[in-house]
Amino acid sequence: MLRFGKARNTRVQGARAEDAALEYLFAQGLILIARNFNARGGELDLVMREGAVLVLVEVRFRSDDTHGDGLESVGPVKQRRLLTAASAFVVAHPAYRHWAMRFDVLALGAGGLRWEKNVIQVDSGW
Repeated sequence: MLRFGKARNTRVQGARAEDAALEYLFAQGLILIARNFNARGGELDLVMREGAVLVLVEVRFRSDDTHGDGLESVGPVKQRRLLTAASAFVVAHPAYRHWAMRFDVLALGAGGLRWEKNVIQVDSGW
């Protein structure tokens, strides 16, 4: 079970979860490009690189399983927001415009850590 101590607010708890996710992903060989990229209509928690693939990671933390795990919370609305933010990211960073891209969710919570790759399918015409 992952615990981050009593946080005053969800923002602090979220930052701690992102720190843990980043540490895990570094250990898996990914390289950080950007953290908390904000765009109108969405945010990317972690933008990373795995080889020649741009990996956009949504970090989700749940202190218990009462409302499901973090992966289950990335529904259609959240997916649209991630796609919007990804589009803004490649506009702001044109060097990545032609890179292969995937969306991952790293869920942390009572059940431990769960890394799901390719949770959003993107057209090749992206």
